[in-house]
Amino acid sequence: MDYKDTLLMPKTEFPMRGNLPNKEPLRQQQWEDNNIYEKGQDRTKDRPTFILHDGPPYANGDLHMGHALNKVLKDFITRYKSMTGYSAPYVPGWDTHGLPIETALTKKKKVNRKELSIAEFRQKCAEYAMEQIDNQRNQFKQLGVRGDWDNPYITLTKDYEAAQIKVFGEMANKGYIYKGLKPVYWSPSSESALAEAEIEYHDKRSPSIYVSFDVTDGKGLLDSGVKFIIWTTTPWTIPANLGISLHPNFEYVVVQEKDKKYVVAQELLEAVATELEWENPEVVKTFKGKEADNIVTSHPFYDRDSIVMLGDHVTTEAGTGCVHTAPGHGEDDFYVAKQYGLEALCPVDDKGVFTNEAPGYEGLFYDKANKPITDKLEEVDALLKLTFITHSYPHDWRTKKPTIFRATSQWFASIKDFRQDILDEIKRINWYPNWGETRLYNMVRDREDWCISRQRAWGVPIPVFYAEDQTPIITEETVTHISKLFSEHGSNVWFEREAKELLPEGFTSEHSPNGTFTKETDIMDVWFDSGSSHEAVLVGRDDHRRPADVYLEGSDQYRGWFNSSLSTSVAVTGKAPYENIISHGFVLDGNGRKMSKSLGNIMSPSKIQKQLGSDIIRLWVSSVDYQADVRISQDILKHVSEAYRKIRNTFRFMLANLADFNPETDRIDVNDLQEVDQYMLHRLNQLNKNVRSGYDNYEFSTIYHQIHNFCAVDLSSFYLDFAKDILYIEAADNARRRSIQTVYYDIVTTLVQLLTPIIPHTTEEVWEYIPGTEAESVQLTDIPEPQTIFDKNEQGKWDLFMSVRDDVFKALEEARNEKIIGKSLEAKLTIVAKDEKTKEILNQIKHVHQLLIVSEVELSASAEGTKAYRYVDVKVEKHPGEKCERCWIASETVGEDKEHPELCTRCASIVKENYSA
Repeated sequence: MDYKDTLLMPKTEFPMRGNLPNKEPLRQQQWEDNNIYEKGQDRTKDRPTFILHDGPPYANGDLHMGHALNKVLKDFITRYKSMTGYSAPYVPGWDTHGLPIETALTKKKKVNRKELSIAEFRQKCAEYAMEQIDNQRNQFKQLGVRGDWDNPYITLTKDYEAAQIKVFGEMANKGYIYKGLKPVYWSPSSESALAEAEIEYHDKRSPSIYVSFDVTDGKGLLDSGVKFIIWTTTPWTIPANLGISLHPNFEYVVVQEKDKKYVVAQELLEAVATELEWENPEVVKTFKGKEADNIVTSHPFYDRDSIVMLGDHVTTEAGTGCVHTAPGHGEDDFYVAKQYGLEALCPVDDKGVFTNEAPGYEGLFYDKANKPITDKLEEVDALLKLTFITHSYPHDWRTKKPTIFRATSQWFASIKDFRQDILDEIKRINWYPNWGETRLYNMVRDREDWCISRQRAWGVPIPVFYAEDQTPIITEETVTHISKLFSEHGSNVWFEREAKELLPEGFTSEHSPNGTFTKETDIMDVWFDSGSSHEAVLVGRDDHRRPADVYLEGSDQYRGWFNSSLSTSVAVTGKAPYENIISHGFVLDGNGRKMSKSLGNIMSPSKIQKQLGSDIIRLWVSSVDYQADVRISQDILKHVSEAYRKIRNTFRFMLANLADFNPETDRIDVNDLQEVDQYMLHRLNQLNKNVRSGYDNYEFSTIYHQIHNFCAVDLSSFYLDFAKDILYIEAADNARRRSIQTVYYDIVTTLVQLLTPIIPHTTEEVWEYIPGTEAESVQLTDIPEPQTIFDKNEQGKWDLFMSVRDDVFKALEEARNEKIIGKSLEAKLTIVAKDEKTKEILNQIKHVHQLLIVSEVELSASAEGTKAYRYVDVKVEKHPGEKCERCWIASETVGEDKEHPELCTRCASIVKENYSA
């Protein structure tokens, strides 16, 4: 007889290799064909809702790793919630307005904007955006992200735009919307105002100049000819100078240097003297800033006054303490000048080119004017020093080109009117990580107004009319009418019809006696678009509600979508649109560098999918501390792939050992399980509890590490290893064998369910091989609730045994090194417990030699030749018996059975009972 034929060896068709790049697209198509998302929603429709509201990515270009990180994190949450008692719809969204699409049309599509009307150009923008959405939607679906992909929300749709106009109207009705002249971030490259969220900082090399202003009227405090010194890195703003700001409470000094007298802040005198290389400066007078109020100086090269003003914005961090004040080019400058009755002077046009309000520099681009202006200052003997510095400077985040501050007439939302309400809400909601609260709180605390107008074509128009005398008209009636028009025709109707045709029928205004009206040409800031999604989606869809449970985006959205959504929602409802904010970091390369084409270090999701599969990307997402910046590289993905193989092979081994197991007929009741199997069921339930806690607290890396550790340590190194001697050797219906199979079955099904939010393609494949599963998809099941299997005493007993096992394994390893044994099955152990508790436990546990994978264990009160370890003393010797040809255990009973002399009596008995003719 060939004894191999009597062994119950593992059998399964579940493949060892995942072959994910080829299998995943087929799996995704299967989900789509079988409407798995819809079935999941139908299955959970009567449950409490959990709403994760998707922040809309911009509809332009292929997905990058940041997109993948973001969408996969969201998918973890919604999949998990739908398997743990909630209805968790996921509606993806897209942000579709703004400059990048305009630019893409003209550059990529070669559209000549001048040949088109605004309405025609906008139509082409919309078509391009929808193309981009289709492209990105397919790539998101390839990541295995589950959602209502056929019914996303899109900021260019009629219903969305109508809801946005409603938000604008409610803010206007409360008096939060106004038009005013103010310096705002202006992008000459985009020819538009920008919000703070559209600014990013890059290093820029700028001239650094010290300039003197001569006193012409010292108001009895200073003599004529005394010179105030200012410092600036923007010489091009000198033509717009209308004053010099001092802090009212700072001490200022008049310094004699050779034959001239200069004014600087006392605290900065030493630094200025060093910078200007003064040889022997002498302080001849000291005064408080407030004493110099309204002193008159002369502009260095224009025939006009420059007034000394007082402002708390002046600091002694750098410069001279005397601040060059150009109200048309700085927010602080604007406000301080306003207190002195000075109108903002802004001699720079939309393109950043000087107008005739800056005589001598008309037609020059502002940055190109720096040199002629410094030359002029030198010519009139007002330039005290010129150097160059490299400093962090605001840039347009789309064009990557420098911005300027420029006073223009814009539409604003007055955040300060309801700022305290926003701050109160920030303190109320939950933040992951918790520093997010401080970050957003500080942003809002210092915020005055939000510039919401943009000088572009592609966006939602600001629904304002102007009367004949240019009085703005924003009434509840007009805004409601426009919202209705947009819901019927889309916002393009604003550009297709004249103002009179857009107004409610019979509309009149005392400001337009002739019945003539015009309309606003500016569009809304795109952050107002996406920031209105709580109205358009959370309120606008039947399967959603406001507030959402979670907003989850990159950390850049504290100044973006988190901020604009909070502002519009508090303005309209008094409450935040979300209960929890989760933010993630940026994706960097393996060396911690930002990914860029120039560095050649970009890793695209689609490329990784084709090489390794989406489940590897998803497993990588689960493995990183996403709340900080995360790294990805081929080496990192190699480690993740190894972890994936460990998990997959663990599934395969257990499936192979369930080949003859029918859960309906072969399952053992939990109370009748072998104690070691109860212990493993206990460990499984501990894992279940910990993993669910990880999901509930959005700590996905703990899930990854705990499951990987469970597979590698609890299973591979212990349970799966020793169980072979039972699963392969014993008869099919042996109670100990069925006991192990029962626990294997529970481990496989529970692990598959716990991992489904993370690697759904793989778990769906495993699910198809688990015997007795009835659900069409593992996604249409619930993760089991953790059960209590052991009390603390029983757990302590087995925890102590596992510590003893560690001692034994050290002893076996040393014995191997000393050539006493080869494989552990050659060993006979003598174990002496060091204390009564350990002795008692070892005597209670059955089949200790199998659990330790040796041929024999003798528990003794004392023995010669033992080595001391932490819990036990151990003696390892080669077993005197012969090796059984069937189970490979060394036994002195080999040869006792005359019919099967090559076998131990245990194996001989099994063979006779089950395999004899």
